[in-house]
Amino acid sequence: MATAVATKFRQEQSAFQRDLDTVEGFVGNTPLYPITKIWKSEKVKIFAKLEWQQLGGSVKARAAFNIICAALKSGELGGGKALLDATSGNTGIAYASLGARLGIPVTLVVPENISADRLRILRSLGASIVFSSPLESTEGARVLAKKLASDSPDKYFYADQYSNKNNWLAHYQGTAYELWQQTKGEISHFVAGLGTTGTFVGTSKKLKELNPSIKAIELQPQTSLHGLEGWKHLESADVPSIYKSSVADERLEVQSEEVYGLLRKVAREEGLLISPSAAANLLGAIKVAEGLEEGLVVTVFADDASRYGHLEEYYH
Repeated sequence: MATAVATKFRQEQSAFQRDLDTVEGFVGNTPLYPITKIWKSEKVKIFAKLEWQQLGGSVKARAAFNIICAALKSGELGGGKALLDATSGNTGIAYASLGARLGIPVTLVVPENISADRLRILRSLGASIVFSSPLESTEGARVLAKKLASDSPDKYFYADQYSNKNNWLAHYQGTAYELWQQTKGEISHFVAGLGTTGTFVGTSKKLKELNPSIKAIELQPQTSLHGLEGWKHLESADVPSIYKSSVADERLEVQSEEVYGLLRKVAREEGLLISPSAAANLLGAIKVAEGLEEGLVVTVFADDASRYGHLEEYYH
């Protein structure tokens, strides 16, 4: 019996590996877009990673893929277990997209007031949805997800993106190297907002190893009531355990009003329909660039506007 179970496990792992090898080519390696219309300078350049151009449609595809790969390799995931996590949307969509392709069931805990657009996408991809209190935001969803995992350890693999080192390692091992190669090592500043903090921590850590003179600037909303989905105001939120304050050279705050005012300008002048979080990153990058005499500033456009139906008013 033990031999049969072991054989079945090896066959399952082999099948997963074949699919992972295929999917890997559609995660990461996103293009670097020059911002040349709303920012013009001969000596200070701004570029943005178009992270929606990968399977799952956002920067979260990197972390989701890395988390899944590590869990399959360790045996924590597989054998019919469902991947379980709390999410405000983008990571959930990445999990669901990858889960559908890999044949892995996905259960997501989301606040009950999640946007209709994201809920529709998650359900279309076959994810099972569990609602948490709309009054407790993502923190409440995490508490409920942790309880579900504790109550049914044989049913779920709890991915816990806020505490899982494979979140930031996805950017340490991937995003940073892409930026280094795409800028031919000329990147001088990396600017990114804080959510799970994986993108900022992992990318900044590796870039500084490649060149210690590179400056890493973290962004957060000016207040706790900011409306920037996926972002955290660290002073008023639970700080993810993967966050490392020592990685940042500076922290800047962005105002939501300025962010939403930038959406139409980017659409009309740069030809991109971007999300509020992408606009917030660009706003931060511009603030950094304004203080430089020369340099190459890079940020990340986490996703585009396709998942934000309410943004239509800002484009008219």
